[in-house]
Amino acid sequence: MQKLTDLTNIGPKLADNLEKIGVTTPEQLQELGAEEAFVRIRAQVDPTACLHQMEALAGAVEGIKKGLLPQERKSELKAWFKGL
Repeated sequence: MQKLTDLTNIGPKLADNLEKIGVTTPEQLQELGAEEAFVRIRAQVDPTACLHQMEALAGAVEGIKKGLLPQERKSELKAWFKGL
């Protein structure tokens, strides 16, 4: 079974935040989705979670480094983040 830290972009701190919201496996993160996971982290664990964490989650869900997210996806995430 894979650990959260086996995913791209997920280090110990972000894995800890995910575990605190009840996400303990990569499959659970895939099912929940990056945006919902981020909203829960912000509401339950870290109200100062930033756009970089959101991009890291999105990259993890898509299986790519956050820097390789397509520009369109980055723009969507930025607009969504600003709307929070």
